Amino acid sequence: MNDPGLDEPIQQHSKDVEQERKNEIDFQKEDEQAFLDPSRWWFASTAFPLLAGTFGPMASAFSVCALSQNWRVIVPHGPGGNEAEGFIVKDPGWLLAINSISLVIALIANVALLLNMARRLSFSIAQPITIVGWFIASILLIALVVTATYSLELPGEDRALTQAFYYAILAAGLYFIIATLMCVTVYGAHKGHYPQEFKLTMSQRTLMLQTISFMVYMLGGAAVYHRVEGWKFLDAVYFTNYTLLTVGIGSLAPKTHTGRALLFPFAIGGIVILGLVVGSIRSLVLERGKKKLGSRMVEKKRVQMLKKMHKKEEQHQKLTPIKSAEQAEQLGMTERQRRKFEFELMRQIQNQATSRQKWNALFISGSAWLVLWFVGALVFWKAEHQQEWSYFGALYFAYTSLLTIGYGDFTNFSNSGKPAFVFWSLLAVPALTIVISNMGDTVVKGIRDLTDYLGEFTILPGENPTRTKAKKLLTSIRSKFDKDEGAANMMDQPPGMIGETEKQDRGGPHREAMATDCIAGEVEKEELEDATEAAKRGDELAKSAHEYHYQLIREFRIVLKHLGETPPRQYTYEEWAWFLKLMGEDEDDQSSHRKAPINVRSKKDQEPDMQQAASDGSKQQTRQWSWLGNRSPLMGEEDEPAWVLERLSITLEKELRKQHEKKKNSSQGQKEGDGMKPSSSSGSSQTLEQQAKEG
Repeated sequence: MNDPGLDEPIQQHSKDVEQERKNEIDFQKEDEQAFLDPSRWWFASTAFPLLAGTFGPMASAFSVCALSQNWRVIVPHGPGGNEAEGFIVKDPGWLLAINSISLVIALIANVALLLNMARRLSFSIAQPITIVGWFIASILLIALVVTATYSLELPGEDRALTQAFYYAILAAGLYFIIATLMCVTVYGAHKGHYPQEFKLTMSQRTLMLQTISFMVYMLGGAAVYHRVEGWKFLDAVYFTNYTLLTVGIGSLAPKTHTGRALLFPFAIGGIVILGLVVGSIRSLVLERGKKKLGSRMVEKKRVQMLKKMHKKEEQHQKLTPIKSAEQAEQLGMTERQRRKFEFELMRQIQNQATSRQKWNALFISGSAWLVLWFVGALVFWKAEHQQEWSYFGALYFAYTSLLTIGYGDFTNFSNSGKPAFVFWSLLAVPALTIVISNMGDTVVKGIRDLTDYLGEFTILPGENPTRTKAKKLLTSIRSKFDKDEGAANMMDQPPGMIGETEKQDRGGPHREAMATDCIAGEVEKEELEDATEAAKRGDELAKSAHEYHYQLIREFRIVLKHLGETPPRQYTYEEWAWFLKLMGEDEDDQSSHRKAPINVRSKKDQEPDMQQAASDGSKQQTRQWSWLGNRSPLMGEEDEPAWVLERLSITLEKELRKQHEKKKNSSQGQKEGDGMKPSSSSGSSQTLEQQAKEG
């Protein structure tokens, strides 16, 4: 019986599932081939929009500060007279009008970028609005700054410029820089290096909202303290800045009970928002950026290694698949041994590239931190000339502020020093976070490992005795000199024991993985029961199919537990050989192997590694690949357990689909056979129904 009311929902659901699957495959292809794209286009497609989304709201906040106060003061004569206590000179109306127009245009540009990141406004519409708006806002502010500097002088008076003037300079510079970065992004999309949309993670898309929240929170708190404590608004901005960044300089502090009471919730809320912003920046730089640049570095190291090997005849021959017994005898190894040589060489490339990438990241972030320190000290030295700071004193002030120590013996008093400190500190705190994170992967890790090693051999023994540790150390050293001796053949191990010979406490599976494991366990039991029943019936073909499904599901459950381990699990060659055999690949069969290409140029070479990676079963051929080639499972950004799990699931899906089609065809054949038999009872019932309808 067919229900016409269900046809349309089922068809729509089917279309949604197919579209979702297509999107996942497209993203998978992009992720697998990320190492082939130059790193600069990753910066243009992802990093530049996020920088614009971070600094755009900051520039708008500085525009608000530039509009909140007049730009000129008259410095009072006599001892103790300084620009911070000067008499305000009212700005002309046209300056306020142009300043307001600049702010409105910049806010429209920010909203357009935010809607584009949220996928509420198309790329082709949002980017022209954003780029042109920021350029116009920058040009208007630059024109006002130049006019205020040279055309609005007060003859015969000692004049100075207020904090608002310097905030206008900062806003104009930021608008111009981020608009230029977005021009590069649009150029790359126009040239086809990436699609005209932002493929950002949820945390990256919310970075702009988090930055807006922090800037609004800081300015809102400044407005409150301006009213409660009677401070100037921009002095209150300076106070809220060093309070939320936990620097605590102390040049301004609440004097009233109301101000001190408000500090309790204000500081906690601001620090939480700041933590969200820093976490999102860290996610961008240390997670996504590290993977992208790391994959690209592996590709460069792979190309260098292959070029060196091509210059040596003996090494060059090991890159070519062995197709005959004579060739195997000449090289002194089988095809499986040659593939293992490729695998170990690829592991060596991975390790070298990973180590180099970590130290490069530390060098870059450390250099940026040093630049902030020395350049910031130079700016403060020049800005605080009335306090007669030395450059060393400015270095001391910048250092204690960078590390959020904030003794308070050096503080900013000038109108130029306070805005410079606000902007500089907003850059310095995330920079310090990134430096510390990169040190954790290199310097801190080395010190921690050395401390643990010395402790275990001296006064803090671990779970294993010292003698056992010494034996393991000697065994690992011996294995490096004799790699082929005692190589275990994992194909002889029972299914489900891959990688479980030595269990380590590397972190458990995620909650979602545990739920999936329970479902897979039930399916595993069913397949084992079906295999037993097929054996009782004497159906060897069905028995083999169900045993194969059982092995796939069992390995699926084992690999599922490896997800999310820290550091990510890396499988041995023997484990990979077993997984590949389950997927239909044989490491002894040279027909699916090829010589690794040095430079990947053709479209065919840029396709995914094996047929299972991009097929739903419609194609049965297997693409040739090499462990050292771009189709290698070891290339790209995906962790090895995730790669294996996805291919095992695709293989299992294909097998279950075949089984379903076989049962479907069998049942249809049985129904057709039953339909060929005459049935008088059915004919009688049909006659009765016809008579009833006619009656």
